[in-house]
Amino acid sequence: MDGNARPMATVVMKFGGTSVANIERIQNVACHVKREVDAGNKVAVVVSAMAGVTNQLVAWVKDANPLYDAREYDAVVATGEQVTAGLLAIALQAMGLKARSWTGWQIPIETSAAHGSARILDIPGAAIKKHLDDGEVAVVTGFQGIEPKENRVATLGRGGSDTSAVAMAVALQADVCDIYTDVDGVYTTDPRIVPKARRLAKVSYEEMLEMASLGSKVLQTRSVELAMVYKVRTRVLSSFVAPDAMKPFRIENIEDIGTTVCDEEEIVEQQVVSGIAYAKDEAKVTLVKVDDKPGVAARIFGPLSEANINVDMIVQNITPDGRQTDMTFTVQAAELNRALDVLKKAKADIGHFDIRSSADVVKISVIGVGMRSHAGVAAKMFKTLSDKGINIHAISTSEIKISVLIDAAYAELAVRSLHSAYGLDSE
Repeated sequence: MDGNARPMATVVMKFGGTSVANIERIQNVACHVKREVDAGNKVAVVVSAMAGVTNQLVAWVKDANPLYDAREYDAVVATGEQVTAGLLAIALQAMGLKARSWTGWQIPIETSAAHGSARILDIPGAAIKKHLDDGEVAVVTGFQGIEPKENRVATLGRGGSDTSAVAMAVALQADVCDIYTDVDGVYTTDPRIVPKARRLAKVSYEEMLEMASLGSKVLQTRSVELAMVYKVRTRVLSSFVAPDAMKPFRIENIEDIGTTVCDEEEIVEQQVVSGIAYAKDEAKVTLVKVDDKPGVAARIFGPLSEANINVDMIVQNITPDGRQTDMTFTVQAAELNRALDVLKKAKADIGHFDIRSSADVVKISVIGVGMRSHAGVAAKMFKTLSDKGINIHAISTSEIKISVLIDAAYAELAVRSLHSAYGLDSE
């Protein structure tokens, strides 16, 4: 090796459905991959199905039988990624690159038996590594693996290709996992609502995990969890930036483009608040005048847990005489009707109550690892909302975030006001 030559890096690149929506975009993706190969990097690519394909496959399954076998559902919906992987390998070969496609079972990506929402258990990386060492690009189907006991294809659930990519980076001990999307990084909030939102050069795993779980659609939550556990340096990039306008991956220029998700220690200038997230898919349920006696909370939330309905915010208001309580909590809007049904069936155990519900609410969250060591973050949030005449229905907190539930009509006003209040507006 030339003494001045740079060591080769192993790069995992992931491209979502909009990035591979048609042949022209697949050829654009191939140009991004070629840039990394030409720079001397070893490259594995993880791809999603072309935009709209998975929805069509799911619709066909449901048309065939609404009470479908989950194993056959996976066999059908996993084909979308296989098409993309083959087409991208062909596009790369047309550019003169060595490339081949890999399905999840060929690697194999071993998963649990929870078809439709399986979890990755293991990825033996030896076979892929050998091909990368030989200068070949590995194009891997995202979203899927193999359940080894029954030898059946299993899928990872919506957004599973992000998780596939991070897991592949772990298996290959990659230097970086680049997630290409239709945005050029992680912003302080949604730029469609706040034009002054800024792209973050770096964000910690913990902050990204909160953002992903609180409404940001940039990365799937499970992928961030995996990256945090294994310390996988992950970047969010745009596939729609011209390939020749982007630098190939080098550690020294990692911050030049996109947003790097990394350890908190790598972020030199840490702001108190890094971002404002919002989630519109919330619903509020209030049980009114429930007898306040030991075990009542267990009788309310136990049946919801047994029905696999996740409860988020919880607020309890006890009457002055201490005999009754109002219990307010939130669930996913899609689960509202099922939650109401579960509670009505459990009424005999819970005791007398009236029930009120609304899906016309939104959760607004302030996120930042700097909140651990700074007081007054919550007070500023509450005062800012109060000054705008916005009422808070519920509050929940963690070490690095504060979330409030407000009427949906005030969502954009709240996001814009909080973004300015915490000094996140760009100059």
